[in-house]
Amino acid sequence: MKTKKQEELINSYLSTLEEDDKTLYLKIILYLSELGYNPQKQRSNIIFKHDSHNKQIGKIGLKKDLSPFFQLRFSACRGYSARFDSIVGEAVSKKKPREANCLKGECAWCAGEPLTHVYIYTAPDGEKKYHCGAVPLEIPHITAKDIEEIKRLIYEEHIYLMKHQAGITI
Repeated sequence: MKTKKQEELINSYLSTLEEDDKTLYLKIILYLSELGYNPQKQRSNIIFKHDSHNKQIGKIGLKKDLSPFFQLRFSACRGYSARFDSIVGEAVSKKKPREANCLKGECAWCAGEPLTHVYIYTAPDGEKKYHCGAVPLEIPHITAKDIEEIKRLIYEEHIYLMKHQAGITI
């Protein structure tokens, strides 16, 4: 983290967590920080953005029951586990999913070809469904087993955002 204020923000959040959750969330936060994603307060939550492209890659906070949550933007990633595929499946199956308007040429928020940055879910019947890729999705009930895949997805999304949003190839 770059500033004392950012460090205080993160420490304040972590102080509300149980030890197991604190360890998991700290690993994610430190990895985001290593890649240059700075924590910023957004209402009662913390979002992570990079100075080079100013796009949000993640969000942490507390739910109403005071349990922690983590949302991750991983729309440019492919080849993730069944766990993450089911998260995308849940997002596209919601009553009001966030449409991927860029596929219809109605949005220019994200750079790059639309199919490279929208969430894609293949339903059991083979139908492909799409969800807006600018939206981080909640990763429920994070465990130690999830950390390596979360880091891999963060890195893949980071590479995409740096190339297409910031014009920097890593």
